[in-house]
Amino acid sequence: MGLLQSVYLYIRPADCPPSTPSAFPPLAIPPSSRLAVTLNSPPVPPGDACSRWSSAHRSPHFLLSPCKQEVTRSPAELSSDGVRAETGVKSGLHVWEMVWTPKHRGSHAVLGVSRKDCPLQASGYNVLVGGDSQSWGWELKTNQLWHDGRTLGPYPGNRRRSHSEAEENLLPQSSLKAAETPLLIPERVLLVLDADAGTLGFVVDSSYLGVAFQNLPRGAELFPAVSSVRGGASIRLRYLNGTTRDPPALMALCGLSIRQLLGQQRQNQTEKLPLPPVLQNYLLISH
Repeated sequence: MGLLQSVYLYIRPADCPPSTPSAFPPLAIPPSSRLAVTLNSPPVPPGDACSRWSSAHRSPHFLLSPCKQEVTRSPAELSSDGVRAETGVKSGLHVWEMVWTPKHRGSHAVLGVSRKDCPLQASGYNVLVGGDSQSWGWELKTNQLWHDGRTLGPYPGNRRRSHSEAEENLLPQSSLKAAETPLLIPERVLLVLDADAGTLGFVVDSSYLGVAFQNLPRGAELFPAVSSVRGGASIRLRYLNGTTRDPPALMALCGLSIRQLLGQQRQNQTEKLPLPPVLQNYLLISH
């Protein structure tokens, strides 16, 4: 089952009633074929080495679980604390899942990527991931992007650009104000790092929100990272999948197109399609 489908089903179990409509699908950006295939490929087994937080590269206020897949910030006043993953990447397209409950975020709750020399502890309440030239972060409470100690604007940044200037003049003030109000980011966020292209983006509620950062240093080792100022904040990390810079295989592209046409409700009906046995078998294995 693909990553987007897996996340969707994990968030919305069959016995749960429908929640309020998500604000993110209207903001989605069509992913590249390479990313689309990666997002719709089965996730790697849990416990992959890329799913571990680093025991060495963390603030002393972050405590690791025995499996190293979860960190919890212990209460500490006037301290900003960060942690990065144990394993970084220098090439390829990679997707991680980060799980961080909104009620345990507080202010200055940031996730993103860093190089190995990013500071991971500082006095006061500050943004660490994105607070220097060695890291790039998305502050979840304000939706602001941070790099080199500066805010670069809100993300996703297409909320008001979806309206022309003439349309904005006709919209009620309440609608314009809503477009400027930070969105509540749910607990699960997928981090999408394309080390070959030097870009970082995010997936929320099964919606790819586009490139948040570009011109990341190519060939440099980059690590998923978070920073927090809230006592009790717990963040889980899981590596989901990755691919090389090679174009997707034709079989994978065919399977992706078929599943997209079937939609969420008909994913188990591929055997009814008049397809070659090889392709039928591929769809069965990749489901």
